[in-house]
Order: sequence, then C-alpha cells, then structure tokens
Amino acid sequence: MQKYEKLEKIGEGTYGTVFKAKNRETLEIVAMKRVRLDDDDEQNNLKKDNSPISCGPFGEGVPSSALREICLLKELKHKNIVRLYDVLHSEKKLVLIFEYCEQDLKKYFDGLNCDIDVNVVRSFMYQLLRGLAFCHNNNVLHRDLKPQNLLITRNGELKLADFGLARAFGIPVKCYSAEVVTLWYRPPDVLFGAKLYTTSIDMWSAGCIFSELANSGRPLFPGTDVDDQLKKIFKVLGTPTEENWPGVTQLPDYKPFPIYIPNLNLPQIVPRLNVKGRDLLQKLIVCRPSSRISADEAMAHPYFHDNRPATTTAANKSK
Repeated sequence: MQKYEKLEKIGEGTYGTVFKAKNRETLEIVAMKRVRLDDDDEQNNLKKDNSPISCGPFGEGVPSSALREICLLKELKHKNIVRLYDVLHSEKKLVLIFEYCEQDLKKYFDGLNCDIDVNVVRSFMYQLLRGLAFCHNNNVLHRDLKPQNLLITRNGELKLADFGLARAFGIPVKCYSAEVVTLWYRPPDVLFGAKLYTTSIDMWSAGCIFSELANSGRPLFPGTDVDDQLKKIFKVLGTPTEENWPGVTQLPDYKPFPIYIPNLNLPQIVPRLNVKGRDLLQKLIVCRPSSRISADEAMAHPYFHDNRPATTTAANKSK
C-alpha cells in the first residue's frame, strides 16, 4: 500500500469504497477499490447461481464479487474494458488498483448542459458494443450493464467496468441466477425469472443504454418494481404470447399481463436518432431473447458505417 498515495474518495458502493490515488513511483493517477471482507450476506447472495468460485491465494472471507472481478479482468484485456493493474491483499483488506477514468456515464449525463452530440452517441455506443463483443467472444457475460458501470475517459473513451456480477459461460449451459442486472436494464426473460440465458441478457441492457444515450440521460423503462418494469416494457413492445415467444408462459415467475398492442413509436421515443439508429435500437430491445441482435452483428449495422471517433471537445461538452 505504500506504493500508492490516497488522494480522495470518488465513490462508495455495496461492496467497497473507491478512491482516487497516485502511484508514488510512476506518478500515474489510478483508481483504488477497497473491498470489504467477511461479508457473509454478499457471499450467499452471489453464490445462488451455483457457480463455483476458487479462492486461489486469497483464502476465505473474500467476497465472491471481488473474486469474479479479479479472475475475469486478469483475462479480459481490451481498450474498452477497464484495466486491472494490481491486487493488494492482507488479512483485513483487499485492494484492487484500476486505471483511472474521470467519470462514469451516469455522472456524464448529470453534468450535461445540452444534448449529446450525435457523433458522440454513435462513438460511445460502438465502444460499448466493441467491449461487449470481446467479452462475449471470450465467453463472459457482464450481467450488470448500466451507466454507472460504464467509465468515460477525458479523451472520450468508454470502458466497461464493475465485473462483480459477471461470470464465464460455456457448454453445457447451466442455471444462472435471475437476481442480476439493475431493474431498469433487466430484460423481460430475466424479469420473469429465467435462469437459462445467454449473451442476449447484455444486449437488452445495451439497447436500454443506447436509448438513454440518444435522449441525453433519460431512461427508457424506469420501472419502480418488477411488475411496473414489465408493464412499461409491454406497453411499448406489446405483451408477449406463446405465438411470438414460445415458452414464455413456462418461465419460473411468469404471470399474465393485460394484452398491450405494440406501440413502438421510435420517432417519439428517440427523436434524435436517425432511421438507421432507430433500426438498431429496435433489434436490441426485443422481448424474445433469441431474436435479439448480437454484439458482433450490431457493430456491423449500417448505423455505424459513417462512424467518426468522438473528439475530446465533443466528449467533454458536459464539463
């Protein structure tokens, strides 16, 4: 720990505190995430998906979310995924050292004094998909995509962060926990208790974030609880049936909803997105998980054909 000088607290979450710090040797600014140990409730909750977690050199008492993050980020090295530099461990604390990013997407939204430039929207979305495609091609589901977990650098780079709920997947498919993804970004299948899901879980979240980007921070489906979330989704996309989503009534937490007729008025929902952007959004927010577009397919969408990198000035209009 003497290698790093703690500068200021920049965030606090359920499982730890994040500080801005400086490497005394290189003078590089880093993010220091101090993880709480011996959190039995967190251990029990995150092990509900029956996925074994090896403690490796860390021993008992280390939260499973931290172990997941360490194991996955050691393997996931990509420009659109936050970099884990170092892991410091003692009997009383665990500290993760990450590359430092100036803000997350939520804070970026909060600081806006105008609409986001359309080229910045396109650039951020492409970077999100590129990071996701790398995760999915390396058999990793993020499972908690939301603006707070997307970091933005001063140069307009977007990086996926907080892999505490992420997990590796493979064949055969196992039963995973349905208690993942923050409510506003959780797909209908998981809201209905699905425990068999694939990369489509992240693609729904990406679609919700895409809409939020286009609307300068206004969420697409801001539900107050699971029922309200499903109702908000169905009022726009229509209530699913066995005809258009075979097997939906067999999901663990399925319950009948009023029959809403699809009312996907994209020009009204995302007025600042062009026709190609609306088409991409429509391919992401699909109730039936098997019909959602993949990250690789989304990156090849015509919406990105005239993609231009976001400039530092455009990416920092909120400052």
